[in-house]
Amino acid sequence: MRTSSNPAFRNLPTGRGGYAGFDDRIGGAAGGAAAYRQTSQPTGYDRATNDRPLTVDDVVTKTAITAGLALVAGVLTVLSGQLWLALPAFIVGLVISLIVIFKQSSNPALIITYSIAEGIALGGITGALESYGSTGSGQLGGLAGIGFQAVVGTFGVFIGMLVVYKTGAVKVTPRLTKMIIGAMFGVIGLMLINFVVSFFTTGGIGIRSGGPLAIIFSIVVIGIAAFTLLLDFDMADKAIRAGAPARMSWYIAFGMMTTLVWLYLEILRLLSYMRQN
Repeated sequence: MRTSSNPAFRNLPTGRGGYAGFDDRIGGAAGGAAAYRQTSQPTGYDRATNDRPLTVDDVVTKTAITAGLALVAGVLTVLSGQLWLALPAFIVGLVISLIVIFKQSSNPALIITYSIAEGIALGGITGALESYGSTGSGQLGGLAGIGFQAVVGTFGVFIGMLVVYKTGAVKVTPRLTKMIIGAMFGVIGLMLINFVVSFFTTGGIGIRSGGPLAIIFSIVVIGIAAFTLLLDFDMADKAIRAGAPARMSWYIAFGMMTTLVWLYLEILRLLSYMRQN
């Protein structure tokens, strides 16, 4: 069975080889839905109101809502100039993400709160980077400059990888999944080493210093994050084909958001490096 590098999707309950307790051999969506109801369900699941099978429209709508709220929250944070909110918002987002992942919760309130918190955090970071390189914080320049470029870049990668997945240009196979997860652990390991070494030498091992090596490293990380989107699309597709309940769309949207947040941050970092050079 394939797993996802996304912690949200990777921790979904699994059964005999299908998604969230499903087996592809159980007679289609109807059989899959019946099998799902016999296994553990995400917190907040209400059998009386959520027996309708998950659809593509459900996933698209909920993902658009969460991404849209994050974008609005980020824009308002930059315009207000309250960039100090980035740290508390990041902490709130981290706590909520852990709750959602470990409780496997599809509670809309939690996931919406997570999206808003991450939007505020990203807006604060974006505004700080823009003000560092140009004008004071809270100016429209933060939106028309590096922030706008990062948003466009993130959206472009998302759409591009969706096209790649839907056309089958790149197949999500167990081997590809293992390669992406391995690459992710590799870059995380390098980041940790860089963090430790930075206490003893200026710039660490150079992967976050803003130089040529840092630019190459950021491009590699962006590539890994982009391919992680393929795994996210595949897991969502499995849930739809298996007949998961419609409420699962909120949990899938949360999983997509975690990848998009990572992708945006890395694109933002790359753009900041390029401005320095």
